[in-house]
Amino acid sequence: MKQLRILAALAAVALIAAGVFVYFEKPLAPEVSFTILQGGKADTVRLDTASLRGKVTLVSFWATTCSTCIEEMPDLADTYKKFAERGLDIIAVAMEYDPEPQVRAYAEKAALPFKVALDRDGEVALNFQGVRMTPTAFLIDRQGRIVHKYLGKPDFGALHALLEKLLAESA
Repeated sequence: MKQLRILAALAAVALIAAGVFVYFEKPLAPEVSFTILQGGKADTVRLDTASLRGKVTLVSFWATTCSTCIEEMPDLADTYKKFAERGLDIIAVAMEYDPEPQVRAYAEKAALPFKVALDRDGEVALNFQGVRMTPTAFLIDRQGRIVHKYLGKPDFGALHALLEKLLAESA
């Protein structure tokens, strides 16, 4: 009977350990299509987990009517400029309720150096864990896994430290 209890205890520990491993495993970024603003038109660019591999990507959901979003844009631009040559990509996704002319005007006026996308039908936000609040951002590693979700304006010092770590890792 004692051996049975020991075996049961060992089995329970193994199950807990397996559950903890699964719990801490980082989810893959969803496969989505972004509509990227380029020049005078919007082009659809397919982004899937495989196309993210090899780069660290920050997908940031924002709106032109969100004061915190507008406040963080210069910090996002500086972050992009600091880390882009080392493999960082940023995609700023305007929410579906944000009119394209307004998004385009802001992106041009602010001279945003990273990709700006439109989420015309809300599918991108839905696929990224049902984003509703702006700003919300997802940091994706070189293997296409979501390593951090930011609700609200990120602590850019902590973000830069994490970027240093992620960009130092080999692809």
